[in-house]
Amino acid sequence: MMIYPTMELQNGHCVTLDKGRLDEPMLWHVDPVETAHSFAAAGAEWMHLTDFNAIEGNGDNAELIEDIIRNVGIPVQLGGGMRSREHIEHWLEKGVGRIVVGTLALRDPTLVEELARQHPDQIVLAVDIWQGQVMSDGWRQPGAFTPQGFIEAFGDAPFAGIIITDIDSDMSDVEAQLGLIAGLASAAKAPVIASGVVRKADDISRLKYIGSISGALVGRALFRKTLTVEDALQMAIPEPEAVAELL
Repeated sequence: MMIYPTMELQNGHCVTLDKGRLDEPMLWHVDPVETAHSFAAAGAEWMHLTDFNAIEGNGDNAELIEDIIRNVGIPVQLGGGMRSREHIEHWLEKGVGRIVVGTLALRDPTLVEELARQHPDQIVLAVDIWQGQVMSDGWRQPGAFTPQGFIEAFGDAPFAGIIITDIDSDMSDVEAQLGLIAGLASAAKAPVIASGVVRKADDISRLKYIGSISGALVGRALFRKTLTVEDALQMAIPEPEAVAELL
């Protein structure tokens, strides 16, 4: 299972949110570039980056993001405010490994499917769920789709992955989140990446035994130091299958 150490940026700082509330960020006093380097040094093969200013349509983290893309040494999966073909292709030209799209997929699914076919293994679908509905515009506006209907609407579009986030679930009820994500993943054609369910190593241990889930975003736990990148990567390694001894 792939672990994506995750960084969320607002006004040039690393932050995390509680249930998607952009107006109440938890600010972490760390250097974003150094933190990204630490992900790579720990052995991560990818990192995930979300630009909250791009979601809100204010501020500019572009220079910082470009610095991370150029210098961190591992591919970056970038999301946040990807609302047009031009914006997506701009970041692909800048060297981003993958682009995450959510709101655009609700507004113009034909365009997003076309982009997925034009850029194989570089477009990731975001499915952000609040009380059974797919949300858009930075988790603020409900869409017309159920999560299952939204995923099924794209058929066999060649997404690099599908990130599923249960926004309103209480982190104390990880079992409910895992059940929701696992149920959706079982019907998805693209690899599913779980978001918002990892607090400690045991959560990764449970995720890796759900065959339909191929990866997990790990962010808040790293900043709160309840989990290290090294431990997360180690826990994600598949257990060797038991082999019967020949008599």
